[in-house]
Order: sequence, then structure tokens, then C-alpha cells
Amino acid sequence: MLSVDAPGPALPPPPGRFNLAAYVLAGGAATPGKVALSILGADAPEDWTYARLARAVGGIAGGLAAMGLAPGDRVLLRLGNTVEFPLAFLGCIAAGLVPVPTSSQLTTPEIGPMAALVAPRLIVAGPGIALPDPLPCPVLTEAELHDLAAHAPEAPRLGDPERPAYAVFTSGTSGRPRAVLHAHRAIWARRMMWNGWYGLRPDDRLMHAGAFNWTYTLGTGLMDPWSRGATALIPAAGTAPADLPALVAEHGATIFAAAPGVYRQMLRAGLPPLPRLRHGLSAGEKLADPIRHAWQVATGTALHEAFGMSECSTFVSGNPARPAPEGALGHAQPGRRVAVLGDDGAPVPRGTPGLLAVDAADPGLMLGYLGAPEATAARFRGGWFVTGDRVAMAPDGALRYLGRDDDMMNAGGYRVSPVEVEAAMAAHPGVHEAACVEVAVSESASVIGCFYVPEAGPVAETALSAHAHARLAHYKCPRLFVAVDTLPRGANNKLLRRALRRKLESGEIALPAPPGRNPAG
Repeated sequence: MLSVDAPGPALPPPPGRFNLAAYVLAGGAATPGKVALSILGADAPEDWTYARLARAVGGIAGGLAAMGLAPGDRVLLRLGNTVEFPLAFLGCIAAGLVPVPTSSQLTTPEIGPMAALVAPRLIVAGPGIALPDPLPCPVLTEAELHDLAAHAPEAPRLGDPERPAYAVFTSGTSGRPRAVLHAHRAIWARRMMWNGWYGLRPDDRLMHAGAFNWTYTLGTGLMDPWSRGATALIPAAGTAPADLPALVAEHGATIFAAAPGVYRQMLRAGLPPLPRLRHGLSAGEKLADPIRHAWQVATGTALHEAFGMSECSTFVSGNPARPAPEGALGHAQPGRRVAVLGDDGAPVPRGTPGLLAVDAADPGLMLGYLGAPEATAARFRGGWFVTGDRVAMAPDGALRYLGRDDDMMNAGGYRVSPVEVEAAMAAHPGVHEAACVEVAVSESASVIGCFYVPEAGPVAETALSAHAHARLAHYKCPRLFVAVDTLPRGANNKLLRRALRRKLESGEIALPAPPGRNPAG
């Protein structure tokens, strides 16, 4: 039997005239007084009803249109962990604009080239968040965005579901971030996740531990619950992982979502009884089995893991009706079609390792990489979109994760290119050359390690860390710095990161004591 799986019937197409924001807001249209969002903190929750949410999004859409922005114009979002982020995102899409959310941690040297690629007509910026220098277009402040919310509302602009809706950045293997352009239909495709991962119902109260401006939170924590007419619960900015269990209990969360590192820290802090919780969701990086087992023992509920990527969101997962077998990611979500491909691009026999691929006709797939047609074409082979992740498919279709087929690293749910981090570290005057790889520091945690050949003697770790933080977003910064005599290279002088990882695994390269906190948390 070949490694191809397509459980369930295909998802019907979206309506011919469609708008992502209109679809999301329609989920609560029949219950305008119901709470769509509660922002949870030390004080009383800040509640947004579906009526208030729709009014703010409509006002922002009307205000942006009144500014002269035209459908198809791109808007760069430089907003922090506040409700303004999803409001701006939906407001832009309702107006027919194409928002491009970016991490607020990015530095000016990082956001500059990204803005040049996007060519925005407007930047929406929160206080203290780095902007491109020079500015390529006008800037709308967070305070001015508030004023727009009171503007006369504009009805969402309907159109072809294949037209661009938004773009998100992902690290490319070359070290240059790529802008992944998605169509309006991408939100429709997420219906396959309702049962294929979440077990999501209109009466659910889904709490997501991530920040508003993380795409994992934006989709799983906000857009999907709203599309279903459920209630989203988001902890206020600055909430520590140790405080999350009490919030889950106090506010009656029925589903909880986070990255694996957050679950690890919550378990370390201890968990109260969670009588209303049905299960947890994990994504962003591989969930370690010890975390999964410890959560089940502590809460009596399951953790359902999902695998996905910026180019297609999640498409493989466990779910309440069909939990993932021990040691597996899960199965293809009902309505998806996935395969495991060999070097020749053909499906391999089940049980044989290969590259995970999703049907090129999947409605959740990207339109392409902005300004990179060759990179887009390289992803599509023989009717499949190839992910670059190695897996093996069991006889029942369950997929076991075997690792990346390239050198990409994972830092707290963000994929990071080693090339980008190495270039930043090599700019330090005391570093002759550097190589960066993901390093396991425990059975359930890994960090980015920087292995460098010094110009003279080893450089102080504090100096290297400060240098990294001046040039890179926090999540991209190495947590380990190890001076070495040489870096492994091939006959053509190509850096061999896999050989470096083998040296680490064999103990040939000794590591310093592990850092105190994993950036996944």
C-alpha cells in the first residue's frame, strides 16, 4: 500500500463571492450579545461582544477606505500584544486590503528588507515597535486606529475567494524571510480543523496562551472560534505561564491551546482542578511525549497535537474522535489528501520514510511566495505541495515525524533559518565564522546553539548575546554559545550542519550547562 491518505469527502468550495472577514464575523451574527472575546488579567475581563467586534471592524474598514486606500493595497502591521492587532487585521481584509502581520520583536534591520518586499501603502504601528528606516509609506498609530473604529462602518467587500487576503512571513532556507500570500479561501479551509483537530463547538470557551500578534493565536485562538460562534479567551499581555492554570479554571475554558513550552512551564508550576476543560491543543513545534503524558496524568484530559506550516496552516493532527497513536503526529484531517514522497516525487510504500506532501489543490494552500515565483514553483511537484519535513506513514495512515529535510530550526514555534542567525553572529568582531543548529537541552526542550570559531580567544557569552539581540528578534537569538577550533565543511567548503549535530550527539563537542529558560515559554 502506498503512502497516500485522503480521509473523508473533500471540503465543498466557498461561496463564489466571499470575504474572509465577513465569514469570520458571520459566525456570531445570530448572537450579537454573546461574548466573542474576553481579555483576561488581574482585573475584571475586558469583554468584546460579537456586535462590538463587528462594529469596530466595520469602522476600521470604512476609515481605511476613506483614507484613499484601494482594494489590493498592502498594509504592514507593526502591532504588539493587544486587541488592536486582530481588529486591524480583520478591518483591512473587510476593506479588500491585504494586511501583512509581523512580529513586534523584529528589529529595524530586520523589518526594513521585509517592508521593501511587501511595498506597503500604509504601516499600522504600536508604540515602541521598530519601523523600517527610511519609512516607505505613511504610518497610522495605534491611537489613530482607535479613531478609525468609530468611523462610519463599511460593509465587507465581497469578491473572488481566490484573490489575495493577507500575507505572513516565514523564514526561508536562504536566510531571507519569505512573504507567504494567502487567498480569502484560506479561512474556509480551516473548517477542516474544527473536527479534524479542535472538536470545536459554538458553546466552547477556547483559551489560547499566545500573544494576539502570533499567527498561531490569530488563527486557532481567534478566527476559528469566531467563525464557529464560540468565545475566545486571551490572557492579557505579560501573563506568566504559571498564572495560566488559574485563569483556565476561573474562566471555565473548555479547550486550551498553547505551544509545548508553555505546557511544560504550567506543569512545573502545578495545576488546579480543571473540571470544564475537555482537552488541550498543541502546535508550533514537536510535542514531546513526556509533556503529553504528564498533562494527561495531571488533568485527566488529552493533548491533541497538530502539524502545519505558514504555507498551509495545520493539516495533520489528532482529535477527540481519533486521537493520535503513541509516537505519531496524527492523521490527515478529514477533507485533506496527503502523501509521503520519495526522491523521485512518487509516493513510497507505507512505513518507508519520505517527504510529507499535501495535495496541491488543498484550499488552505498559499497562493505563493510574494515576489518569488521560482521558490513557489519549487514547492509544487507532480500535483503535490512538498513540505520539507520527513515522516513515515503507518498502515492506518498515522504519520510519525522524523525531522526536517533541511537545516531549519524551531524556536518556540517559529521556524528560524540558520543562515540568518549565522550572518548576524559573524558580524561580531570577535567571531571568525559561525554555525547555528537546534540543540536539545532536555528530553522535552531545545534551543538555538551558536558554534563559532573566534578570531582570537573565546568571546564572553554576555557580549555575544547582546550582539545577537541588537540585530535579531528575541526568538531568533542563540541561547548557547560554544567556541570551537573549526567547523565541519565538505569538499566544496560548504558548511555541514548535520555533521555538527552528529558531533554534538556523539559528545565530541561538549556543551556548557543548559540555560535556565527555554524560549518556547
